[in-house]
Amino acid sequence: MQKIIIDTDPGIDDAQAIAFAVAHPEIDLLGLTTVFGNASIDVTTNNALLILEQFGQPLLPVAKGAAKPLHQKPYPAPDFVHGKDGLGNLELPAATASAIEETAAEFIVRSSAEQPGELSLVAIGPLTNIAQAVSLDPQLPSRVKQLVVMGGSLDHPGNVTPLAEANFFNDPHAADEVLAHDWPVVVIGLDVTMQTLLYEQDLAEIRDQSGSVGQFLWDSGQFYLDFYASTLSPEDPSKRRCAMHDASALVYLVAPNLFKLASGPARVINEGMASGQLSVDQRKIPYMLDHWSARPDCRVALDVASQDVINLFKNTITSHVFR
Repeated sequence: MQKIIIDTDPGIDDAQAIAFAVAHPEIDLLGLTTVFGNASIDVTTNNALLILEQFGQPLLPVAKGAAKPLHQKPYPAPDFVHGKDGLGNLELPAATASAIEETAAEFIVRSSAEQPGELSLVAIGPLTNIAQAVSLDPQLPSRVKQLVVMGGSLDHPGNVTPLAEANFFNDPHAADEVLAHDWPVVVIGLDVTMQTLLYEQDLAEIRDQSGSVGQFLWDSGQFYLDFYASTLSPEDPSKRRCAMHDASALVYLVAPNLFKLASGPARVINEGMASGQLSVDQRKIPYMLDHWSARPDCRVALDVASQDVINLFKNTITSHVFR
């Protein structure tokens, strides 16, 4: 059983990832921590609480986290991707529950101390909370079972600049700091998530077989499908599909064999026109600059059995009876 905390900025694809975590029999979801990103921290925290209520998990703790990046000014939330409410403009009522008193970083540190070596962190938003948790307790990397990050891109073009993926772009200093620590970390970036594409028919199958949860994923997904129709297939907007970014990181937890990984010391550029760019030294040869030489290795996904990932995602949700 994989005991996990999801660090998240819900987010339409975050909701898909959380649904998978709730549904999969090998995942024990201990709680959510929230961060700014797809919307403001107040909106993402309310969305996390709402999603847990929608998915029959109202008692799971939600810890509110960072409202802004470590050092730079925050960028505007991408409401053209996720809607002004972060969930496709569904205009849902406020959640009935509230976040716990602990901050996200405090909750992560305490949870890891209570079950050393057993807890996996899955970060599917900017890495600000994870960086703050390591600052709060430098022993954190030695206690977690693994850190799985949705972020970055090596060979695939970025989605906010030609070089940068959104989560790393939103707080590149935090991403670079997190990857400086020696812990078992796997980065699931655009190289694979732009291969795992959910088609409208996939979401329709989930809608038809998963009750109110399926309807929620369908309703929120329409805004996301519209956005990706204009970017993935501008010549044919009727070809409605969306990238399964965040859920791919959750699938890695239970089916790592579906992903092909490379490894090497990693840096995230945090200034200038390349801000947010992930760079991994896969060759490990002497270079003119030594910025990578003293860094630990991390693993980065470069390829994926995309249809197997999509099928596992769909089958997990449609076979689960949500409360």
